[in-house]
Amino acid sequence: MKKYTIKNRYTDKIIAEMEAESLKEVVVKNKANLQEADLCGADLWEANLQGANLQGANLQGAKLCKANLQGANLQGANLWEADLWEADLCKADLWEADLWEADLWEADLCKANLQEADLCGANLCGANLWGANLCKANLQGANLQGADLLEANLWGANLCKANLRGAKIKTTQAKNLLNAMGIIIENQNLTKENYEKRKLFRNQ
Repeated sequence: MKKYTIKNRYTDKIIAEMEAESLKEVVVKNKANLQEADLCGADLWEANLQGANLQGANLQGAKLCKANLQGANLQGANLWEADLWEADLCKADLWEADLWEADLWEADLCKANLQEADLCGANLCGANLWGANLCKANLQGANLQGADLLEANLWGANLCKANLRGAKIKTTQAKNLLNAMGIIIENQNLTKENYEKRKLFRNQ
């Protein structure tokens, strides 16, 4: 048995301290009170963190592959380059979370709140984003190949240079998706007056 200590990332105040077989065991046992915890690089493979309070926590480079984070509070958390492939983040709150270049390959983000989250360069290949809130999220350069974006809210999101090959969307989402990719949709239903103005302009 080894003594593990988890501290606040900003104040160094001890959040949890106990003897355990691994850091993962300490994290799981204290999951209700890990706000602003410093868990940089932590090995939390397959950890059961359902409903955990990780608001503002530092999880940069953490190994959260196949972890259960259903309904977890990850608001403002630092998940920069974290390994989250096949993680269950269904209904998790990731508002303003930093997921820069995080690996979310085939992760379940069904109905997750990703509003204003930074997913720049993230790997979301095959991810389930059904019904997710991606309003104003930064997905620039993200890999969304084969991702399920059905019913996802893409209003104001940035999808510039994102890979959307094989991604699933509804026709009703097309306008928001194209806008997110920086494509301007021009209204082709021109009135006679506007048509004459364009014709005059082109002939000048």
